[in-house]
Amino acid sequence: MDDDGSNCLDFKEFKKGLGECKITIDNDECRKIFEEFDKDGSGTIEFDEFLKALRPPMSAARIKVINQAFDKLDKTGDGIVTIEDLKGVYNVKNHPKFLNGEKDEDQLLQEYLTKFDSPDGDGKVTREEFTNYYNGVSASIDQDAYFDLMMRNAWRLK
Repeated sequence: MDDDGSNCLDFKEFKKGLGECKITIDNDECRKIFEEFDKDGSGTIEFDEFLKALRPPMSAARIKVINQAFDKLDKTGDGIVTIEDLKGVYNVKNHPKFLNGEKDEDQLLQEYLTKFDSPDGDGKVTREEFTNYYNGVSASIDQDAYFDLMMRNAWRLK
């Protein structure tokens, strides 16, 4: 659908893409759907916005285990995970870049936080950002039991 290779869709590309998928709707209905996808109101649908709109909702069981993992990380209980929260939870002492002196503990912890910290990149991870990250992971896992097992193993949850 992204004819110009910009990694986002404008309305014209979106409408054309729906037509190529044999979805025929009038212009007003197409505009409403486009605006629903365009969460930030920029006039284009970014790649992440497109994926988020297509993801199925997570079950309560998945949200529960994600919250358990977040709560484990959020040592201060303030609803935000920072480098300080990660210290003692995520050990970088055996990381190759720590061992060779390329990066210190704070740099590696910040790098780790970046995986979850989007889109603002402020170095602080909210529950919403953490959940959004795992919503993307969840979309590729069919069974709740497997998702639960993966989360429990990854975060050493009981």
